[in-house]
Amino acid sequence: MRNSFEAIAAQIATTTGHPFAIEQQRSVGGGCINQGYCLQGDGQQYFVKLNQPNQTAMFAAEALALQQMGATATIRVPTPICWGETQNHSYIALEWIDLGGGSNDAWRKMGQQLAQLHRLGTADQFGWDRQNTIGSTPQINDWQDHWATFWAETRIGYQLRLAQRKGGDFPETQQVINRVRHLLRDHQPQPSLVHGDLWSGNAAVTAAGEPIIFDPAAYYGDREVDIAMTELFGGFPGSFYQGYNEVWPLDSRYGDRRDLYNLYHVLNHFNLFGGGYGSQAKRIIQQLL
Repeated sequence: MRNSFEAIAAQIATTTGHPFAIEQQRSVGGGCINQGYCLQGDGQQYFVKLNQPNQTAMFAAEALALQQMGATATIRVPTPICWGETQNHSYIALEWIDLGGGSNDAWRKMGQQLAQLHRLGTADQFGWDRQNTIGSTPQINDWQDHWATFWAETRIGYQLRLAQRKGGDFPETQQVINRVRHLLRDHQPQPSLVHGDLWSGNAAVTAAGEPIIFDPAAYYGDREVDIAMTELFGGFPGSFYQGYNEVWPLDSRYGDRRDLYNLYHVLNHFNLFGGGYGSQAKRIIQQLL
C-alpha cells in the first residue's frame, strides 16, 4: 500500500505543480466498491479511492462525469485531481471536502441546484461519451434517439439478463422489456445530464453549508431518474423536493414512472449484493406487468 500512496502523491504533485509528500494517511469511507483514504502533507489534503488495477476505466469515467457536471457551474461536485494505476492499484485522487450537517435551507438549495444541472446539462440524444459503471456493474451508454428504447434495453434489459446469469429467477425478461418500452413510448424528455446514482449516501452538505453531490454514474437521460432514486432508500428531506420544483417543476405523471426507474437500481443491487433485492425487483415487475 505504501508504494501505491507514494506513486499517487508523486502524480498529485506533478498534476498540481505543488510538492506533496504524505505525512499522514487514514482510512475513510469509500463506499461498498472502493477503499477510501485521506492523504495529508505539506498543508494539503486529498481524498483517494483505490481499487484493483483493472478498474482504471471506472475512475476515468468518474473524473469525466465530475468535470462535465462541474462545467455547468450549477451544483458543487468534488474536483478530480488525477487518476490512473500504480503497480498494485487503480486510483482517483479528489479534492478533500469537509462535510457538515445540512439545514433545510441547504437541502432546498440542493434541489434548486440539481434542477439547474438538469436544465443546463443537455445533449441531443440519450447516452454518454463512454461506458461507465453503476457501483461496479457495467453501465451501457450507447447513444439512442428514443428514451423508451434506451431505458428498456440498456438499463432494464441489461440488468435483467445479468440477473439471470447470476441465478436470479426472472423468466419474463423479454416481456418486461417490451412492457417498459410500451409504458415509455409517449414519453420523450429532454436528455439531461443526470448524476445517475443519487441516493442519500452520494449527497451531502459541506461544513460551509454548501450542497454537494459525488460518486456519479452519469449519462444523459430523463431528469426524473435522479429524483426517483432520491426516494428509493429513505428519501431526501422535503425541502429538497420543494427547491427542485421551484426551479423546474416535475411532470404530473412523474409518479407513474418512479418505480419503473427505480427497478434499475433494485436489479443492480440484486446483481451486486443478492439477498432480498431479488424479491423486491419481482414485486415491482409484477406491478408493471
